[in-house]
Amino acid sequence: MAAPTTTPADYAAAYVMEPMTAADWLAVTPMALCIAFGAILMMIRHRTHWHPPVALTGLALLVLNNGLLLAKVMADGPLTMMMGRWLPPFGIAITVDLSGALLALSAAIVAFCGALYAHVEINNSGRRYGFYPLLMLLMAGVCGAFLTGDIFNLYVWFEVLLISSFGLLILGSEREQIDGALKYAVLNLMATTLFLIAVGYLYAIFGTLNMADIAMKVPQYAETAPLMTLTALFILAFSMKAAAFPVNFWLPASYHTPRVVVSALFAGLLTKVGVYALFRVVVMLFPVEREALSLVIAIVAALTMIFGAIGALAQNDIRRFLGFVVVAGIGNMMAGVAIGGDMAVGAAIFYALHSILLMTALYLVAGEIGRIGGSFRLDRVAGLWTAAPAFAAISLALFFAASGLPPFSGFWPKALLVKASIDIGAWWLAASVLVSGFLTTIAFGRVFLFSFWRPVAAAGREQPTAVPASAGALRWRFTPIVILTGFVVWFGLFPDSLIVITQQAAAGLSDPTAYIRSVFPEGGAR
Repeated sequence: MAAPTTTPADYAAAYVMEPMTAADWLAVTPMALCIAFGAILMMIRHRTHWHPPVALTGLALLVLNNGLLLAKVMADGPLTMMMGRWLPPFGIAITVDLSGALLALSAAIVAFCGALYAHVEINNSGRRYGFYPLLMLLMAGVCGAFLTGDIFNLYVWFEVLLISSFGLLILGSEREQIDGALKYAVLNLMATTLFLIAVGYLYAIFGTLNMADIAMKVPQYAETAPLMTLTALFILAFSMKAAAFPVNFWLPASYHTPRVVVSALFAGLLTKVGVYALFRVVVMLFPVEREALSLVIAIVAALTMIFGAIGALAQNDIRRFLGFVVVAGIGNMMAGVAIGGDMAVGAAIFYALHSILLMTALYLVAGEIGRIGGSFRLDRVAGLWTAAPAFAAISLALFFAASGLPPFSGFWPKALLVKASIDIGAWWLAASVLVSGFLTTIAFGRVFLFSFWRPVAAAGREQPTAVPASAGALRWRFTPIVILTGFVVWFGLFPDSLIVITQQAAAGLSDPTAYIRSVFPEGGAR
């Protein structure tokens, strides 16, 4: 598809275009809503008792808006809103397709659940330090990254979520948090620097930062520009942000240090933004280069899966254990990028949605294990099945889902990845998915046997009892876990619709014609 030419007359006509449509508002509202509610929370920073209801209201509206946005995209295809009414490719584009809309909705759901849990988890001190404003800023960055159509603004939204996540990570200013924040910040800043270098390199080659415009121009530069080097830079930068092997050590070294709800949000959201950037840039913009580098990506994916699972087996602290589980999941998603094709990339998108919901729920479960059992260490917790049988049953369901066992949501994307690997003859990659799942099953079985099933007498400890809490506090704690578990079970029992949608999302990445036409309708100015 030839790039459209924009004349000065067309450019001037941009200022007499029709008013913003409802679709335009749906596209821009996620970021505007989060920033507006973050500002409101800052204005009432001394009235901390208002923070939870205000934040929950904002996040509930975010879930509603992102749900409507997904419905709009499913009905009409990708949509684009040009900021300031500048013509593309000069202006900043917010371009929403199925993959971005799906991830934005799932992110809004876990943020809402996290805010529910934080109502009793974050005390007045945490509120005064700005937990809720930082949460809204984090969501602005996450939604902006998922919905932007401009690669420089992808970098900007990365910076927004990095700043807010650093503030959340050190909330409480404990020694362990400062140590974790240092490791987190150094590696992420290195990745951000690489990303910025790659963006500058890209602009020097194409003279544009609009993703649709780049997608049209890539074939013209295939023989003359160093696109392989550029793609490798993007892969390295995004792999560092996603915590892929061998630059994954910062994640399990830092995610266990903040408040449990902060760890839950980080595990659910932050690494998925890095994986999404791989989908958007490597799969959509540089498919030929992705194919050439597929073996390298596949090896990295396999090593990430295996070492993540082995690292989980070696942990005694359940929060550090979950950090390695996050890493293993990143390997599964990168395997989809390596294989390519609608089935594999669709499976990776399915796995990303599953992981966003599941990992948030698992960290909240870890918080309840620590509260009821009195410790996060597996050698100090026992008898939770007797102390809280309903909680134990929910935890077991989540453990099965994380291991990729049926009938839960983790089974289907792994099955699709195994099939896609075998179809292209990459039996060793299929074996890596299965071995990683087997080791993860053993690791979760160990956690369940130690902390839930093991008799208290065998552990030489007293019977665990929950920290005294009102019925209202227990509802705030368990409601988000139940909601997230419900999604995990639902997608496991009835996966057909999600498989179809994620395959369509993958098709939109591999063939971005509809994406391009949403930015350049009829090949002309918007």
